[in-house]
Amino acid sequence: MMKNFVQELKWRGMIQDIMPGTEEKLLEGSTAAYVGIDPTADSLHIGHMVSIMILKHFQNCGHKPIALVGGATGMIGDPSMKSQERNLLDEETLNHNVACIKAQLSKFLDFDSDVANKAELVNNYDWMKNFTFLDFTRDIGKHITVNYMMAKDSVKKRLSGEARDGMSFTEFTYQLLQGYDFLYLYEHMGCTLQMGGADQWGNITTGSELIRRILGKEAFALTCPLITKADGGKFGKTEKGNIWLDPERTSPYQFYQFWLNVSDADAEKYIKIFTMLSREEIEAAVAEHAQAPERRELQKLLAKEVTTMVHGASEYENAVAASQMLFGNATKDALKSLDEKTFLAVFDGVPTFEVAAEKFPMGIIDLLAGETAVFPSKGECRKMIQANGVSIDKEKVSDINAQIGEESFINGKYILAQKGKKNYFIIKVQ
Repeated sequence: MMKNFVQELKWRGMIQDIMPGTEEKLLEGSTAAYVGIDPTADSLHIGHMVSIMILKHFQNCGHKPIALVGGATGMIGDPSMKSQERNLLDEETLNHNVACIKAQLSKFLDFDSDVANKAELVNNYDWMKNFTFLDFTRDIGKHITVNYMMAKDSVKKRLSGEARDGMSFTEFTYQLLQGYDFLYLYEHMGCTLQMGGADQWGNITTGSELIRRILGKEAFALTCPLITKADGGKFGKTEKGNIWLDPERTSPYQFYQFWLNVSDADAEKYIKIFTMLSREEIEAAVAEHAQAPERRELQKLLAKEVTTMVHGASEYENAVAASQMLFGNATKDALKSLDEKTFLAVFDGVPTFEVAAEKFPMGIIDLLAGETAVFPSKGECRKMIQANGVSIDKEKVSDINAQIGEESFINGKYILAQKGKKNYFIIKVQ
């Protein structure tokens, strides 16, 4: 069933610029649209998710989404909003990245069913690899003037002195290459709309202009705002860098924590953009959150929806369970069920001591006040154990003569000691 795609994006705050006639064109019937994705890494990060969610909504509204992975343009580098030319990638690396990206996109888009509007993944290297320089300049370059290309903001900023190194001819041609992608997809896949981030408006409109000049046809453009945080900070960046969709780069627990810890203002904004919840569901959740913001129910719902979509329900449940380790009444069994990466992510920054494996088993006081400095003295350690204030692997220890051995090792090499309610220590068995 067809839905009004443009209206869906509008109430979600996902439209920055839109070419006149786009909404009317989409209401005529199912059509195809594409978003370009830069394959500079073998994983997408949450900065890509706005474009991916636009494709997801597009398919959900009855249209055909095309994800274009820029195997050819990725060899050049898009100058839009960048101050430096980036490193170029070789073909083998690009092919690897493309394969990884498709696997991630499959979590959002239906590539495999037999529906008419199933998603397609294309790689512009497939149609650019045999295009000679002479053919490209003759067949494509003559249709777009240098004056037109120079008028684009992405070019003007690089040439106005805002960038130290100016702009190479390689990067200058980027908008022509992206424009040709749109022309190619228009001719071969009936693609009448290109979508992307607000910084892509210049490149996208070059494509629609190329279609108009070469084919005499009309093509359309739509961009979404660049996402920011309420405090003005850059979305998707932490002290450790990007939040990746690949669980090997960013663990599901860290991914979940990112969404759980956003501000109230950002949660209200992000839940519209990064989930498929309906308007009614979101408005109800926002209203409920306003009644008791300290419970952070909106953040919990946001984190649940996005983590489940990207990593699956079981990883979401594991992330929730892991979150209880620091602040809830987690059990020893729950602690031992954590994989090493999640365990280290949960207790990131906790003081760590190393003890040789051959010294185990050993008495708890020797461990905590001799081999390590969890306690400054054995007397203080003894008193805290007797006061029921010491835990090993989330279990209280009340016996001052308790022996700690292999049965206490988490993932075969860690012991989690707890002094009081909030002071954690990791003992790594070497």
